[in-house]
Amino acid sequence: MDVTVPNQNVFRFRWISPYLVIIILILVVSGCKVEHPAPVLAKYPGTVSYKISESENAFLDTVQHSTFDYFIHEINPQKVLIKDRSTETSPATIAAMGFAIPVWAIGAERNWISREKAAELTLIMLRFLIESKQSPDPVSTGYKGFYYHFLDMQEGLRFWNSELSTIDTAWLLAGIRFAVQYYNQDQKSEKTIRELGDALTFRVEWDFMTMPENGEHAYTISMGWTPEKGLHDMGWFGYNEALYLYILAAGSGYSSAPKAYGAWLKGYEWREPYPGLAHVAFPPLFGHQYTQLFLDLRGIADRYMKEKGIDYFENSRRATYVNRQYAIENPKGWVGYDSLTWGISASDGPGPVYNFNEKEFIGYAGRGTAGPEWTFFDDGTLTPTALFGSIVFAPEIVIPAAKSIYKRFADKGLWGRYGMVDAYNLTVKWFDQEYLGLDQGPIVIAIENLRTEMVWKYCMNDPVIQKGLKNLGFEKVKNLSPHNIAH
Repeated sequence: MDVTVPNQNVFRFRWISPYLVIIILILVVSGCKVEHPAPVLAKYPGTVSYKISESENAFLDTVQHSTFDYFIHEINPQKVLIKDRSTETSPATIAAMGFAIPVWAIGAERNWISREKAAELTLIMLRFLIESKQSPDPVSTGYKGFYYHFLDMQEGLRFWNSELSTIDTAWLLAGIRFAVQYYNQDQKSEKTIRELGDALTFRVEWDFMTMPENGEHAYTISMGWTPEKGLHDMGWFGYNEALYLYILAAGSGYSSAPKAYGAWLKGYEWREPYPGLAHVAFPPLFGHQYTQLFLDLRGIADRYMKEKGIDYFENSRRATYVNRQYAIENPKGWVGYDSLTWGISASDGPGPVYNFNEKEFIGYAGRGTAGPEWTFFDDGTLTPTALFGSIVFAPEIVIPAAKSIYKRFADKGLWGRYGMVDAYNLTVKWFDQEYLGLDQGPIVIAIENLRTEMVWKYCMNDPVIQKGLKNLGFEKVKNLSPHNIAH
């Protein structure tokens, strides 16, 4: 596979993001089921009912505000492009641009910036997007309403020969759909945000990305397209972060949405890695978090989840507990893993320069665990975004762990200009020197949803989202069985 290596610690696939590696592994990884002791699982609240103490609130303030600053300083102010990572030569990533929009609004609500400043940043970005070059020409910003995964920070044109990314366009639009609802006042700037937001949403030609009617990924939404090769040969199937992608498409004009969603559901894998934690599995935690940064899926379910007796919120809560339980058991014997030191998800890593004896370490990778029989790239590396991204699902285990790593490691390299660095590895005493926009955004957004449910409230008020949920068969379910262990 053709790769680009910006530095020794990071790799980026030029054709598609690290999500592709994860999807391929889903096809080939399997294992035998073994017995494990049952973890202690808090009762499913059905709501975000955790009472935040005064000291916890102060801690979350510090983390959230410091992380917010990434989206103020790591940008091109003329076009409001957001850097992929906090390095001088980093390109922009459209996913981080989407995350930035609710992050600025959160900053306005918390008086870190004014509402007018948040609206100004949002409006500049939307104007750039609507006016940027949409063309099959390889030197452009996007095509058919989709955008290239990476854009150069000066002109906003395709970078690294990256793909026209369906999932990253979805995250860009997730922020835009939030903006259409949040900026609801009568002044000209906010009216223009709403107009541009709708224009950007409804010009996406989802049918262009439908996979052919044959093959393993028939009818699904393709992972991407390039002018050199056309559609990617894999579609979004099985459970992962692309749940939002299908809901958005179904609500904004995708004619094949029900058929595509049916094909997506066929790839689900229901597993019970530990007693009481049966769920639709996907090893990296980000896959359980990203959709629910924007959508409040408590108490509603599609046909698959209705059969299992839970909703997607409970599914993500169980995945969070699995991640922690895996660290407690620590089958590979990494230094530091325990009940207060966990959080495995896609992140930077130490890289092979740290290899010793038979221990091998890698750079950026889609790390994750759905239990010891299904684990990706576990090399002892943990990432704070894995913790904070799950804070709404399990605050009773996330907040103590986050406070603990802050207390123990902040002055050893975990804490910097934008809060907690992207990743750390205690086995080799490595702390990242960089931050990733894709990992910073979920920290700010998830903390706010725990505290005020702000992003959820605006996104769930969006008629596009409500239409998408209806078209895909989501409905309120009164008699969910939160502790049902379906097989």
